[in-house]
Amino acid sequence: MAERSLRGSRLGALSMETDDNVVPSERRITTYLCPNGHTIELPFSVEADVPPTWECRCGGVAKLQGGGPEPEAKPVKPQRTHWDMLLERRSIPELEELLEERLVLLRESRGEKTKKSA
Repeated sequence: MAERSLRGSRLGALSMETDDNVVPSERRITTYLCPNGHTIELPFSVEADVPPTWECRCGGVAKLQGGGPEPEAKPVKPQRTHWDMLLERRSIPELEELLEERLVLLRESRGEKTKKSA
């Protein structure tokens, strides 16, 4: 079995790095308040940019206690439907003409007699 083991298989198992001379960053506790009454306390580095909001475990948006101004809302584009995109390419009279052509083809494939329009 020892002959079949891979050479260097312990390469990632042992780290040559040590924690000597490593100084962790200074931390501060940041408190967020949820509208549902939950309090969230998170440690952040003193050098980090603290976000003005945090998602609570209940799904609500918790705001930074004593926080600054409200975050700016991003402009929202109105949702385009398939009909909106279709109207960008065709006019209503063109769509009515296409509909009539397709209905004639459908009726012919069913064996129905087509009515001639004036």
